[in-house]
Amino acid sequence: MSAISTDDLLNGYINGIFPMAEADGTIYWYSPNPRAVIPIDTYKPSRSLRPVLNKKYFEIRVNADFEGVMRGCSAPRATEQGTWISEEIISSYTALHELGYAHSVETYRGNKLVGGLYGVSINGVFFGESMFSAESNASKVAFHYLIQILRMNRFVLLDTQFINDNVLRYGAIEIAREEYLDQLQKALKLKRRFNGHVLEDIL
Repeated sequence: MSAISTDDLLNGYINGIFPMAEADGTIYWYSPNPRAVIPIDTYKPSRSLRPVLNKKYFEIRVNADFEGVMRGCSAPRATEQGTWISEEIISSYTALHELGYAHSVETYRGNKLVGGLYGVSINGVFFGESMFSAESNASKVAFHYLIQILRMNRFVLLDTQFINDNVLRYGAIEIAREEYLDQLQKALKLKRRFNGHVLEDIL
């Protein structure tokens, strides 16, 4: 299987579709109905997470090890069978990262990558792809700081694709595909940039 071109990835996202790999490596494109999104303005960290944030238990970095985050996300999980992040997917998104469209928010302890998330940024939209955690709360902290980045850069739409227990804890809701596509087109008209350096003002 060959990697997806960066043009095909970008065209897919702006039209509301995204790729996932099956166990045999075959890549399919998806446009869920309903679609899961996380309202950026209403997110609040859980009460149990606040002490972790206050103590600055993890070091936060942005785009320091994008491929490392992808490989962390692709590792087998006890609650899931297989992974949709194939080598071709990793290659495709790493190329997109090198063009400045894909980003990672990472958590470190003792200079070791222990959690993080990655996604795609186009104008006023951040398309969340996956997250992983090798230590308790590591991915939750990464998500918290992703929200801060999106707020400070005035993003208006955070797409999380499918609803599941993981995204529900962050306040995810489902909307009809038609409504999602309408919000998507409006958000794509906004000139926004994913600037991770804004975290320096709050860390």
